[in-house]
Amino acid sequence: MTYLLGIDGGGTSCRAALADMSGRILATGKSGSANIMTDMNTARLNILDATEAAFVAANIAPLPMASISAVLGLAGANVGGNGAQLQAMLPFKNSLVYSDGVIALQGALGDEDGTVVIVGTGSVYVTRTGDNIRFAGGWGFKVSDLGGGARLGRDLLEEALLAYDAFHPASPLTDAVMNRFGANPHRIVQFAHSASPGDFGAFAPMVFEYASHEDAVAVALLLKSVGQIEEGLDAIMPDGQTRLSLLGGLGPLYGPRLSPRYKSKLQAPLNDSLTGAVQLAVRNFAGASTEAIHG
Repeated sequence: MTYLLGIDGGGTSCRAALADMSGRILATGKSGSANIMTDMNTARLNILDATEAAFVAANIAPLPMASISAVLGLAGANVGGNGAQLQAMLPFKNSLVYSDGVIALQGALGDEDGTVVIVGTGSVYVTRTGDNIRFAGGWGFKVSDLGGGARLGRDLLEEALLAYDAFHPASPLTDAVMNRFGANPHRIVQFAHSASPGDFGAFAPMVFEYASHEDAVAVALLLKSVGQIEEGLDAIMPDGQTRLSLLGGLGPLYGPRLSPRYKSKLQAPLNDSLTGAVQLAVRNFAGASTEAIHG
C-alpha cells in the first residue's frame, strides 16, 4: 500500500502524520527539533524518527519508506537552498519541502484566501490570494519578529531595568521580574548577554498575565506589540480579504486585543499545521503519476 506523510517540523519538535491516499490520518509520531537552518543532519534524523514512530503507532511493519509520498513543512526551509538540500537527503519515493508557514496557512484556511500570523517565539505573516502566497517578517527576533515572544520578553527585561533606574515607573510586573533575578540588575544583564530567543520568550506569558490585572507596564507593552502586528497586517493583508487567523503559542492571546477592524475578520483556524501538510500531500500526490510528480 502507498502512504502519504505530512511533517510539521520546528525548532522544538517534529510531528509526523501517516495517512492513506484519501488523507485519512492513520497515526501520528513525534520526535525532536527539525529546524533545517540550525542543523540539517539532526533535522533529517528527527524527521525519520517521527515517521518511524507514526508507522509503529499504526502497527505497520516493515517500514515502507520507499513507498511514501511526503509533504514537509519545516522551519528554515525558505532560507537559501535548505529545502532542496534536505529533499535530496530523504529516502521517500516523493517529497516536497515547504516552509512551515505554508502548511500552517493550509491548515488554518483550507483552500480559502486569507492571512495568518504565526506568533510564537518569533512571528511571520503569510497571505494567500488564489495561487499567490506571500510571506513577510520572520527574519529573527534581533531584526524582525515584531510581537513575537522573544521581542516581548526582551522588552519586558528592558522595562524592568528602566524601572530599577527610575527612568520609568515601576509596576508589580517589573517588581516580579526583578525578584526573579534576586533584585540584582547585573544578573539581568548577564542573562541577556547569552540568552536565546526561547529564553527571552519564556518571559512573554508574564506580560499577558499581568495585563489581565491591568498592570500599567504590561498593558503598554501589549499595546505596542498589537500595534506592530497590525502594522504588518496593514502592509500584507489585501483590503478585500475577510479571513484572518492568529496562530502559534501567542496568537490566541493577541486575538482579543486586536482593533475592531481586524477583530471582525478574525476566525478560528480550521485545522492545525500537521493537517495542512497532509492536505497538501493529497493535493500533490494522491492519484498523480510518478512522471507527473517528478516532471
